[in-house]
Amino acid sequence: MRGQKRLVSYQWRLREVMAEHQMFATTELIPLLHERGIDLSASQVHRLVTGTPERLSMAVLAALCDIFATDPSELITTDAVNTGVRKTATGERTPGKAAADLRPRRARITDQT
Repeated sequence: MRGQKRLVSYQWRLREVMAEHQMFATTELIPLLHERGIDLSASQVHRLVTGTPERLSMAVLAALCDIFATDPSELITTDAVNTGVRKTATGERTPGKAAADLRPRRARITDQT
């Protein structure tokens, strides 16, 4: 399977985990994080709960796991799938074309007179 590409994705589930613990306001999380040495502003906590972070401090992740008595796999679910190999009309299997290969070519207009 060497050379096979994989599409990796993740889902941030903090809002769902909070709801499972009857916590519906993002501001309820601020003092709980503060007790564990994590000082975030209300807007930072709001973004943490309502958005999907691309980077996350391990200390924040550990604090959230402690607050909700869970492990990281409850807060972050992951998925990985193979990207398909496209079959051509001749039956040969080829990798999908890059986006740059799909761009139209510039037309040349010539004078026919």
